[in-house]
Order: sequence, then structure tokens, then C-alpha cells
Amino acid sequence: MRELIGVWRLRAYTERDEDGVTRPGPLGERPDGLLIYEPTGFMSVSMMAGGAEATPESFMGYAGRWQLRGTGRVVHLVAVSAHPQMVGTAQEREFHIDGDALTLTGAAVISTKPLVRALRWERV
Repeated sequence: MRELIGVWRLRAYTERDEDGVTRPGPLGERPDGLLIYEPTGFMSVSMMAGGAEATPESFMGYAGRWQLRGTGRVVHLVAVSAHPQMVGTAQEREFHIDGDALTLTGAAVISTKPLVRALRWERV
């Protein structure tokens, strides 16, 4: 999907728990980051907490290949990562594009509790 290709800036990162409660994600109230989808099939994402919450430990990033899976789903095939356990994994996300806004959502299990994480990006 050509609509995904380009550079995106992270504007919001939230988590919703199984009770429907939404709160800031692991990067705090003001996350920042860049997501790049290349037309050649490569991708890269770098994210961090913004403002006073920024620390070296708050950095998250990985790169690899991307591909579409059906309608409204993208898969990131992780080749390198700040978190070694992610290398070799396929990170599948639902996506929705509305003008210059991209929302990626995916499931996570943190401390045995299921969460839905939503990242809202803006085209640069």
C-alpha cells in the first residue's frame, strides 16, 4: 500500500487494558519517534519518551522489512532491535490511515495482562 510509504512522527502512544481503561504507554505522556516505510520493503522505527521523561532506557527501536497482510494489516519482520528478544520476530499491526494520520494497533501481554497498544503517527 503506497499510503504507508514515507516518514511518520510519533504523536501519541497509549495502552488499553482488558477493562477498557486507557492510559499512556511505556514512553509516557509525550512520546517522540520516527517510523520509516521504504518502497523497497525496508522499515525502521525509533521511539523514546519525550521531555523530562527521556532517558537512555526509554529508547525503543528496530528495523527490518515490512509487508502487507490482508486488508488493514502490516507486518514488521525484525532484523535488528534495541531489544534482542525481538530479533527474528514478526510484529503484526492493524493500521488505519486518515489523511496525514496513521494509527497502528497491536496486542501485547505485559506481566500476564493483555493490553492493546495504539500508536498515532503524523506524516512528516
